[in-house]
Amino acid sequence: MPANARLIHRYELSFAIDDFVRCTDCFEFVNRFAYHDPRWAVPRPRKLSKPPMTARIERPLSPHLQTYRWTLTMALSIVHRVTGMALYFGTLLLAWWLIAAASGPGAYANVQAFTGSFIGRLIVFGYTWALLHHLLSGMRHFVWDLGYGFKTSERETLTWCALIGGISLTVLLWIAAYAIGGGR
Repeated sequence: MPANARLIHRYELSFAIDDFVRCTDCFEFVNRFAYHDPRWAVPRPRKLSKPPMTARIERPLSPHLQTYRWTLTMALSIVHRVTGMALYFGTLLLAWWLIAAASGPGAYANVQAFTGSFIGRLIVFGYTWALLHHLLSGMRHFVWDLGYGFKTSERETLTWCALIGGISLTVLLWIAAYAIGGGR
């Protein structure tokens, strides 16, 4: 019998099997014995003079929007992410249009009525701009992935090209669509 078990057995009172109070007393005795006898006590770590993370840090923990001066490159990087999310919702509109075209003239007329309204055209115009801006901004990121365009002047030029190119291509595409009769 191990030494701990002999000590517990020596201090046990005789009891009936159904006497649960004796079990709780036994566990309480073991806990008292283990935590107060220096031979069986678990060594505790020494207290440090100062907790490790309370020292004052004079620099920011991570870059934050309030730390840096806003630049066009930063803003268009965020816009690139936003247009990427907007394309998911615009693709639902495109899927609705395709499903309606396959379903028949009644369903297609409903979609055409929605996209022909002012709100519908505004949404489709926004989808077109998001698509073209995301495309050009993705090309800008691809140039960066190739290792080019990191000088300040090149970075600004690529950013302005993505911004102006997205807007102008959207307007040109809509002018062309209206010119060939797609806007009727």
